Amino acid sequence: MAEPARRRASYADVLNAPPHQVAQVLDGELHLHPRPAMPHAVTAAVLGMDLGNPFQRGRGGPGGWWIFDEPELHLGPEPDIVIPDLGGWRMERMPEAPQTAYVTLRPDWVCEVLSDSTRGIDRGVKMRIYAREGVPHVWLVDPIARMLEVFRLDGATYRFIASHEGDVSIGIEPFEAVELELGALWGKRG
Repeated sequence: MAEPARRRASYADVLNAPPHQVAQVLDGELHLHPRPAMPHAVTAAVLGMDLGNPFQRGRGGPGGWWIFDEPELHLGPEPDIVIPDLGGWRMERMPEAPQTAYVTLRPDWVCEVLSDSTRGIDRGVKMRIYAREGVPHVWLVDPIARMLEVFRLDGATYRFIASHEGDVSIGIEPFEAVELELGALWGKRG
């Protein structure tokens, strides 16, 4: 006897998720995970500040981007509901910040901060969704290993570009116009 078809998770499932959990629909399946631990939160917050001033506000950098913390993305025809830690859109593609709860326009860059509860999903199904939707740049940041990995879309898949570790200051695509102090991402004060 055939198994009954599994019900595809929906936006209603996301809205009904417990408030202390992050809810996403990836390939039709509801994924719940706890809010991030402090190393994760520090990394995401510092990265958002360090990119926001020069790239969104144009302070000490070229401007031209929207950088959002945990944007809710609805991507694809039966939308996957994806929440990267950070997402960026070039202002030439998104002239105004959306006035909606979620965004359907694919980002130009996403960053996933890896944690034990999300590492496999971030490296697996979310990377596949981002590639399918044509997101040009993905960063995977591991605050425990103190490593930032850079990927660029190359056809239908991502090509690994570089990894950066430790406390270096470096410009990283697509934000190479300004050097990031990686030590700050790991909670070091400078």
